[in-house]
Amino acid sequence: MILAAGRGTRMQPLSLLRAKPALPVLGVPVIAHLLALLEHCGASEVIVNLYHLPDSVREAVERYSPPGLAVSFSPEAELLGTGGGIKAAADFLRESDPCLVLTGDMLLDADLAGLAARHRERGDRCTLMLLRDPRQESFGSIGVDAEGCVRRIGSRFDLGGERAAGLFVGVRVLASRIFETLPPADQFEDLSDWFAPLLTAGARDIRSEVLDPRSCSWEPVGTPAEYLRVNLNPPRLPFMDRVRLAEGTRVEESLVIGTRARIGEGARLERAVIWDGESVPEGLRASDGVFAGGRFHDCRQGRGDQRAVTSSRGRGGTA
Repeated sequence: MILAAGRGTRMQPLSLLRAKPALPVLGVPVIAHLLALLEHCGASEVIVNLYHLPDSVREAVERYSPPGLAVSFSPEAELLGTGGGIKAAADFLRESDPCLVLTGDMLLDADLAGLAARHRERGDRCTLMLLRDPRQESFGSIGVDAEGCVRRIGSRFDLGGERAAGLFVGVRVLASRIFETLPPADQFEDLSDWFAPLLTAGARDIRSEVLDPRSCSWEPVGTPAEYLRVNLNPPRLPFMDRVRLAEGTRVEESLVIGTRARIGEGARLERAVIWDGESVPEGLRASDGVFAGGRFHDCRQGRGDQRAVTSSRGRGGTA
């Protein structure tokens, strides 16, 4: 399952135009990269939950889903949260033992098949994928004991006994029997409202694996600054060559220029992304942002949405 229903509040204003999983990285939607990863790791069926701007996600999936992957959708009339979204798809997910659940706002390269195999060998109900990464200071972390059992979730849940910690990258491996413990509510979060009570009750089969960053690649796509960074400095995801650059998208110095995008005479953009089909007006000077929806959006942290306004020596032209 790919969780794709969130409102994308931290990604505004870009997420007011397309849902986060449908935002293009080098012209290819984020969710297309995740579908390619799942197909590469042996998945044959995927379900995607929908709420915010669902058509943008549907269109991305229909265009980019690998031929061997059957994708279905789980629309939500109201936002159910991570746990509620999983619960709504439980009948589908429990058919596979184990199943995988991924967050839809990231780029990832990891051995998910190996993770699932180790989960199965241990007989765990849940395995959370963690990454040893300095960014856990700002993203928060999950702590585990000497046997890998979860003991702490961020700063809001702590049973003590922590021996290691890592950044949670949004990958869950779930055994089918864990769906027998779903909360009665329809709207809830999986970590705090489902897994934490099981841990408090003494569960020892909710575990995490803390991976070395040399064994996988993970980049979040949750804020405008993160979105701009992964476009200008994309991670190395070798299995994704097939979807790495959309046909018609060009990368020129510090610009990513979408298919059929046009740059008006005298416009100068630097460190920027221009979405497909956009027309940059003549004379516009801008940097560090995204031209989408007919305007330029500054993507630097704390700058918000602006028509931009910095002069630059960036390269302009006509695409």
